[in-house]
Amino acid sequence: MNDWARSIKRTGAATAEQAANANVHAYVGIIILLLTCIRLALRSIQGVRAAPTNAPAIVRLAGHSAHVVLYGLLIALPVTGMAAYFLGHDGVGDIHAEVLKTALWTFLAAHIFRALAHHFYWKTSVLRRMTIG
Repeated sequence: MNDWARSIKRTGAATAEQAANANVHAYVGIIILLLTCIRLALRSIQGVRAAPTNAPAIVRLAGHSAHVVLYGLLIALPVTGMAAYFLGHDGVGDIHAEVLKTALWTFLAAHIFRALAHHFYWKTSVLRRMTIG
């Protein structure tokens, strides 16, 4: 996608390979958006399991807040990417590629760390629930 964007900015055109790669990137983003919406609908219909009671209250609050941010990022990234790619909003593309992408990777790393902390430090079933149900 970066190669495509640079080509478009420099010459106003992209190679067929760059365009194909950019299309794959865009459609994967759309699929992620659709899967996120399906997941949120299922959470709304089926409900969510209660947080483990042996974790401190602040940790449970942080976990809930982190999920809100993660779902927000999983929606904001594809939406800003589509605005940049399909509608040509370059400023939104910069936010998509720099700010939101970095935030998502940071939150994903923190999410994994917290799941491991639940498993090894607080001895909860959170990691097991995340992996095998």
